[in-house]
Amino acid sequence: MTTAPSSPHPGVATLVDRFGATDGTLTVGGIPVDRLAARVGSTPFFAYDRAQITQRVAELRAALPSDVELSYAMKANPMPALVQHARTVLDCLDVASGGELRVALDTGIDPGDISFAGPGKTVDELTQAVAAGVLIELESELEARRALDAGDRVGVRPRVAVRVNPSFEVKGSGMRMGGGPQQFGVDEEDVPALLAQLRDTDLDVEGFHVFSGSQNLRAEILTTAQELTVDLVLRLSEHLDQPARYVNLGGGFGIPYYAKEAPLDLAQVGDGLRRIMAERLRPQLPDARVLLELGRYIVGEAGVYVTRVVDSKVSRGQRFLIVDGGMHHQLAASGNFGQVIRRNYPLVIGTDLSAGDVETNVVGCLCTPLDLLGDRVPLPDAEVGDLVVVFQAGAYGLTASPTAFLSHPTPVEVLV
Repeated sequence: MTTAPSSPHPGVATLVDRFGATDGTLTVGGIPVDRLAARVGSTPFFAYDRAQITQRVAELRAALPSDVELSYAMKANPMPALVQHARTVLDCLDVASGGELRVALDTGIDPGDISFAGPGKTVDELTQAVAAGVLIELESELEARRALDAGDRVGVRPRVAVRVNPSFEVKGSGMRMGGGPQQFGVDEEDVPALLAQLRDTDLDVEGFHVFSGSQNLRAEILTTAQELTVDLVLRLSEHLDQPARYVNLGGGFGIPYYAKEAPLDLAQVGDGLRRIMAERLRPQLPDARVLLELGRYIVGEAGVYVTRVVDSKVSRGQRFLIVDGGMHHQLAASGNFGQVIRRNYPLVIGTDLSAGDVETNVVGCLCTPLDLLGDRVPLPDAEVGDLVVVFQAGAYGLTASPTAFLSHPTPVEVLV
């Protein structure tokens, strides 16, 4: 992995404005970050702003067609309090494990508004899902047979949709989830044969799920992917006994993490999807439940990771701030979560938001040079005890990180 040249992150000012500040100190949920640290009781910690989550959902509903429902992909952040809040402002929840399913059911949501996707579902997980009455998004023929067996055991007709691995690829996605050989879903050319096998079984096949890529910041690419997805679903729907009742268009909406990345033009995405719904999907599937499955876009920008400076040193002319957190909590910010070129996430000294010009390396407390949260970042002259705040930490943070490495305590998560 190579490292990009250091430069001030142009998105920091926007992020600070989004969270707010009091007397030069960042606030989260209206609480100054130093007081929030005292309230939490320890550092490091993750803090998620519930008002920002609510606002993001409102922005989505204003921009997107009114007949498209919104599902929260819990894999982005399965913190129970956050999921409980998401359940109050969104239509559905999507889970990817039996553990996530238990958290989803604890919110009191109607099980009919939960979908279960992901390869490698175990027999126990499939049984759990069938018994709960959630929609299982099938990833293979074997998974279909196991779901059918589970239905026989518990006396419940399984609700299923087929997750399709499309033949098309979506360029510009941070992670490609469709096209070519994939562990995700059933190849589109094999779906008709699978549907024929399932026709005389007791599986209730409701429709299709197509998720072709994640973390996309280009509206025109997302619109093209949605067009291709709808065309694919319409073709496959002809192989069902009745028109598809469930159409999951996936998600893939990205957020800007690095310098030179621009935010997604949500209005353009909405205009494109409104046209696709009116011209292509609704004329053929007027009664289908259509949804977008979003995780990162809903919660990613609403979270921060807060860690305290425990040491400061200069090594051969380079300044280092050593903090009590690191890559074991926020792996993506360290550049070790699939990035080819390491770039800095936006970060600030939470109690001193003044412009800084001290080129600083912010490093964690682990015994590896990979534990790097900020590489030559221009910062104010911070001291031991100051708080470093890493933005864009609401998605794929704690649960996507190697928390057991070196056996440090697990950080607290709070929703404020």
